[in-house]
Amino acid sequence: MTGFSKKKFFGILVIVYIFCFLFISPSLSQGWKEVSGEHFIVYFLDNEGFANDVLRNAEIFYRQIAIEIGYPRYSEFWTWDKRVKIYIYQDRDTFIKATSQPAWSEGMADYTNKQILSYAWSQGFMESLLPHEMAHLIFRDFVGFKGEIPLWLDEGVAQWAEEPKRAYVKTMAKKLYQGDQLITLDDMMKLKLDNFKEKDRVYIRPNRTKDGSEGVLFISGDNFISTYYLQSVSLVGFLIERYGSDSFANLCRQLRDGKSLDEALRFTYPVQIRSLSELENAWRKHLAE
Repeated sequence: MTGFSKKKFFGILVIVYIFCFLFISPSLSQGWKEVSGEHFIVYFLDNEGFANDVLRNAEIFYRQIAIEIGYPRYSEFWTWDKRVKIYIYQDRDTFIKATSQPAWSEGMADYTNKQILSYAWSQGFMESLLPHEMAHLIFRDFVGFKGEIPLWLDEGVAQWAEEPKRAYVKTMAKKLYQGDQLITLDDMMKLKLDNFKEKDRVYIRPNRTKDGSEGVLFISGDNFISTYYLQSVSLVGFLIERYGSDSFANLCRQLRDGKSLDEALRFTYPVQIRSLSELENAWRKHLAE
């Protein structure tokens, strides 16, 4: 290697090092401090007490979520160099600027890098945001991204991890059923939220109304979004509480391995639920009880 090429080579190495320092490792480039546990590393800037609270709660939620959705094998995951990183920014403005999240965002989960990002004293952080984003990571770590995983299942699992929300969800789901305002599961499977605008009016076709007739219902976009998410967690909670965590984990495993939702339901619940329509029937009957 000539003198010129050596200089060029080492020059490139320096550039790569600087790039990694500034852009790839925020824990280095922004002066982060850290506290570490068995499954998590919490990075913080100026509030160690809050960071320790986050770490302690994260370890508790980790075990609760794994057991709740039937993944006890996760006791061996997320350790050593595979620990999940949690970044706690100083305030909302700093968080929004660093992550390019929408102004209303309280936090986010980065599936690729196994990171959770938020800011100190975010509203509902400990009881809602932290378990919600952790459940997203655990769920996707298990099922991956290749199978036909319904969005409502992913979001339902994440919301079910927010334990204080469960009583409210059960009450509201029952009210939606009683008011004939449920979105059909068929429509939940078809509709995409990516291009959905809150100002849109959504045409909903309930499978059956109280008098047995075919209903027609229009709801506004903002109501549709809240209904969609509420039904998602209601469905997940129904499957877990009625048929058990082990069966729920098996359902997710079948989806991960390439089965359609109907096939996965038929394989997991061969007597009780053999199709999407039978799931909806069982769920509606549960709400009516």
